[in-house]
Amino acid sequence: MTGLNLRRRATRLAAYGFILPPMIYLVVFMFWPLARQMYMSLTNTRIINPNHGRFIGLGNYERLFSDPSFFLSVRVTLLYAALAVVFGVSLGVISALAIDRPFRGRAIARGILLFGWAVPNVAASLIWLWMYNDRSGILNRITEALGLGRFAWLTSTDLALASVLAVTVWQVAPFVMLVVLAALQSVPDEVREAAAIDGADGLSTFRMVTLPHIRPAIQLSALLVCVWSIRRFDIIYLLTGGGPVGSTSTLVVKIRQVAFENHQLGLASAYGAVGLVLALAIAGIHYYFEQRRMKWMSR
Repeated sequence: MTGLNLRRRATRLAAYGFILPPMIYLVVFMFWPLARQMYMSLTNTRIINPNHGRFIGLGNYERLFSDPSFFLSVRVTLLYAALAVVFGVSLGVISALAIDRPFRGRAIARGILLFGWAVPNVAASLIWLWMYNDRSGILNRITEALGLGRFAWLTSTDLALASVLAVTVWQVAPFVMLVVLAALQSVPDEVREAAAIDGADGLSTFRMVTLPHIRPAIQLSALLVCVWSIRRFDIIYLLTGGGPVGSTSTLVVKIRQVAFENHQLGLASAYGAVGLVLALAIAGIHYYFEQRRMKWMSR
């Protein structure tokens, strides 16, 4: 009996030994910085004296919700994330469906489609900055050849967000394609063949067989793309810097401006807290609908 208890205790200690290192990592590099940021959002900390901020309670949040530029940043962030999900996921799913079919040159096509995801963000920004150039960019040469004239892709308040969104979709769609393609290739051929024998056409087979099988992959991809879009900084800042007139100033870009241009770390932390709440809310909504779907499937 004693030996059995010793083995159980050793097993329990071994489990704690495996859990302890990642828990220490999370506490040191995630939870503690997050707690520090949340506390800093309640102070008037400035970048010139970061260790001597005075506690001001909800003063930063009062300033936040009385600033029109804050609501503009939230609106731009939500619009940018929503459109990135709609177009990025849609294009990724369509690409996965196309590349799932066997055809000559499929490996080459897959490599071309993955190019946007493989290119580093800085290099991608430089490529698109050249393409968007008002004078020598290839996009304006194409529009001129079509008789449409030139467009100020990155300096127009009407086109800047759409231009940044196009780069984002170009980058995230290949990731969605990979995830959905893996799900597509796990669909049993026997189920598809049975549907065909029963007289189902291609659209019906996709709607009744394929789509339910790949829906979890699509939902996960949509969640990741949405969270990444809320957090995305480098592409937006390198292309437009948040301009013109704040038309591409998402919360993350605004945080950089408030912290490093206005030197207000406390207020920037409040912006970061709002961004965290948005990301958690989106994850919570996804979890809620996923739980409802699981309950419906278990009936």
